[in-house]
Amino acid sequence: MADIDYYEVLGVPRDASEEEIKKAYRNLARKYHPDANPGDPQAEERFKQINEAYEVLRDPEKRARYDQFGRAQGTPGTGYGDFGGFGPNPFEDIFDMFFGMGTPRGRRTPGPEPGADLQIVLEISLEEAARGVAKVVEVTRAETCPACGGFGGEGGAKPTTCPVCGGRGQVQHVQQTALGRFVTVHTCERCGGTGQVISQPCHRCQGTGRVKVRRQLEVQVPPGVDTGHKLRLSGEGEGGRRGGPAGDLYVTIRVREHEIFRRDHNDLLVTVPVGFAQVALGATIEVPSLDGPAKLHIPAGTQSGSVFRLRGKGMPDVRGYGRGDLVVTVQVRTPTALTERQKALLQEWAALESEHVDAGERGFFQRVREALGGKE
Repeated sequence: MADIDYYEVLGVPRDASEEEIKKAYRNLARKYHPDANPGDPQAEERFKQINEAYEVLRDPEKRARYDQFGRAQGTPGTGYGDFGGFGPNPFEDIFDMFFGMGTPRGRRTPGPEPGADLQIVLEISLEEAARGVAKVVEVTRAETCPACGGFGGEGGAKPTTCPVCGGRGQVQHVQQTALGRFVTVHTCERCGGTGQVISQPCHRCQGTGRVKVRRQLEVQVPPGVDTGHKLRLSGEGEGGRRGGPAGDLYVTIRVREHEIFRRDHNDLLVTVPVGFAQVALGATIEVPSLDGPAKLHIPAGTQSGSVFRLRGKGMPDVRGYGRGDLVVTVQVRTPTALTERQKALLQEWAALESEHVDAGERGFFQRVREALGGKE
């Protein structure tokens, strides 16, 4: 760690505020956490650097010393020394580099660990998506144990150095063979590789530092959201360990299908049945909208399938850029049960139009035969 700059490790300027340092640490710790990068030694080493940098820069006194002496002079507790970055016993530190051993002097207490993010799905109606709504959701999450403050020891007692590995987290086994002296290293079974043990685990969390809690949280859904939209509730995820910050809660929106409207971005699409006389003669009809019935004028001679657009009657834009349109498609109803009087009037109308109802529209079929090269 002698050749790195803690500010560069966290990617923050030297005049960064405590909040900026904390935010940068949380983002990097999530990215390089060993659980998110199993079997990746580079990620594990990066995670250690991030925690070490945060431990120094989060503490005003340590940060002041670091700013004063910098990497050349070294900062107390960082492992800087007079032998190329190693401690007072460089050969011992080199041995530790290759075999994971050495003295407990250089072992750092595990630092704060940020909590994991949580994700849930919230289903709402189209009307709720249009107007915005406050919803209460239930979340089961791990929170910092109130009895031990997240350190796992009864009464808030902090872990102590493991007596088996001396705080190294690893145990050395030396075997003398005919081929020479072999040294093997394995994870300490007593502490699980942390180098720390809890002599008297907390009665509430059994030494884990966290407890499962079911919470009810209010989610403010803004107008205009659509399926797939994500809302973030900062700090409402799982609690951190050893004083680490809590994660976030991500709420993914799912809008239920509507029985009348279909959505196309911010536009709402609806099909409205109309009568033959209405499209032939022209009429003003009522069409459904999210704001209640709306007036739509149909000009005379309108064909079935014609599309009309009512401006500003659609969904609001989630970013506040106005509203979409209501797109209305008119579909002519064909009557299925005619009275004798209605039949007589339709036949009279057909006669006036020179239509042959039984044979179909002769002009149309004539054009079909001509297009196909046939003769009349």
